[in-house]
Amino acid sequence: MYLIGLTGGIASGKSTVARRLVEHGAIHLDADQLARRVVEPGTTCLQAIVDEFGEDVLRSDGTLDRQRLGEIVFGDDEARARLNAIVHPAVRELSGRLIAKAEQEDPDAVIVYDVPLLVEAQVDHPFDLVVVTSAPKRAQVKRLVEERGLDPIQAEARVDAQVGDAERRAVADVVIDTGGTIAHTMSQADALWVDIERTRHAKHG
Repeated sequence: MYLIGLTGGIASGKSTVARRLVEHGAIHLDADQLARRVVEPGTTCLQAIVDEFGEDVLRSDGTLDRQRLGEIVFGDDEARARLNAIVHPAVRELSGRLIAKAEQEDPDAVIVYDVPLLVEAQVDHPFDLVVVTSAPKRAQVKRLVEERGLDPIQAEARVDAQVGDAERRAVADVVIDTGGTIAHTMSQADALWVDIERTRHAKHG
């Protein structure tokens, strides 16, 4: 099995790179989706969030009101740390299980684990390769406004709230520059796949 950790700032082209690697045959795990799964109704994780932040974070149907919770923790480092202490271990445990399952089903699997908060959450899976997508701040803000409908001030706050690019680059084995066209991003992902295949064959060969 070959495990790639894929990370990058908000709207930095992670999903484009992940999609391209999946087209080449990789298995995609998305930390954001796992974070939703661990807080579904009936989970101990959701109960812990309610115990910590109150019933107000639940919608009337018993699901987590992510927007309400986001408002509580956004801009409050201490509250965010308390939330992360509940969610991150649960996501780590679930991702560990899914990675093990994928390896069992195919010992030669290439798994792309897409973790926006790889640096912040100190995700410590034994990655073979850490790939960071990097775009200039103005490109990230523009994408958030155009593709996700945020207003420019909100978009800028979102980008600024994250770990700086330098800290991500410090953990990167490979940096993919996503500031240009989608075709340019794709061709870098293609080149990365060729390198990965070469590395794996060298190991086995």
